[in-house]
Amino acid sequence: MEARNGAYIVSSVRTAVGKAKRGMLANVRPETMGAIAVEAAIGRVDGLENDAIDDVLIGCAMPEGPQGLNMGRIIAQGAGLPDHVPGATINRFCSSGLQTIVMGAQAIMAGHVDIVVAGGAESMSQVPMSGFYFQPDPDLVRDNPDVYISMGNTAENVAERYGVSREDQDRFALQSHLRAIDAIQAGRFEDEIVPLPVENVMYQDGKP
Repeated sequence: MEARNGAYIVSSVRTAVGKAKRGMLANVRPETMGAIAVEAAIGRVDGLENDAIDDVLIGCAMPEGPQGLNMGRIIAQGAGLPDHVPGATINRFCSSGLQTIVMGAQAIMAGHVDIVVAGGAESMSQVPMSGFYFQPDPDLVRDNPDVYISMGNTAENVAERYGVSREDQDRFALQSHLRAIDAIQAGRFEDEIVPLPVENVMYQDGKP
């Protein structure tokens, strides 16, 4: 068996996270955020030229509306990559962005490509859960309704199956928030968060 190529993450960035529908990023388009992140990730690799990118893979859980069509290709164009650089949009719901990293690594290890930009983009402010027009297959709803089970119900099922109490969940959530506050105050996220210009901020209810 031939040895596989090595796949390495050489640059990693993200934008800040806002509060859905009422945050500072509520009116920033997801393709804009994705393009800024892609451009910044490439820019942090010394000597890497845009035309050396073999593919751009972008994960998106709800690929419609402003994050519809082939957002991977749209983001590649928005990031200033040449026309010959392709893009693809991957949907595996909550693990969509992680899936692109896996697929990029697989392509490199198989020897098909050398350099892949992989990540995810999503705006919960601009595209609602289940999309704008939820239209499930009536046959699946009748025969196997769990195909469309929500994350809330999934969490309840996991808690019941594995005996996770509400107290345990609250304790874990508190610990997570405390660790996040500590990391923010210590400046541990500063290097990975890229600046995102925000103009004309207006909440969806019209109030600033």
